[in-house]
Amino acid sequence: MRRDIFQAIADPTRRAIIALIALQAMTPNAIAENFHTTRQAVSKHLRILTECDLVKPESRGREIYYSLEIEKMKEIDTWLQQYRNIWESRLNQLDTLLSTMSAKKQAHKKQKK
Repeated sequence: MRRDIFQAIADPTRRAIIALIALQAMTPNAIAENFHTTRQAVSKHLRILTECDLVKPESRGREIYYSLEIEKMKEIDTWLQQYRNIWESRLNQLDTLLSTMSAKKQAHKKQKK
């Protein structure tokens, strides 16, 4: 079954795993040391992240190292960008409104003097 990347990042443990391997590839055992859970639970999270192509396993000798797939993370950023644009537009509108209100308040104060 193909999983959705947003289902994968919905879980806080998987987000924490992504944060751990963002800077360097790690083995499942090294990842598991950072959580109060079993190695099997971490392996399940890694399987889901791998199915979504958010992480990629690489064999190095007898160990498997997991690293972050930056290109796949860009898909998340692209999806979020549309909402970021909306938020920024609304914040700019609010800033304009507040500036206008402040200018009117200042003008009103000067008229009273």
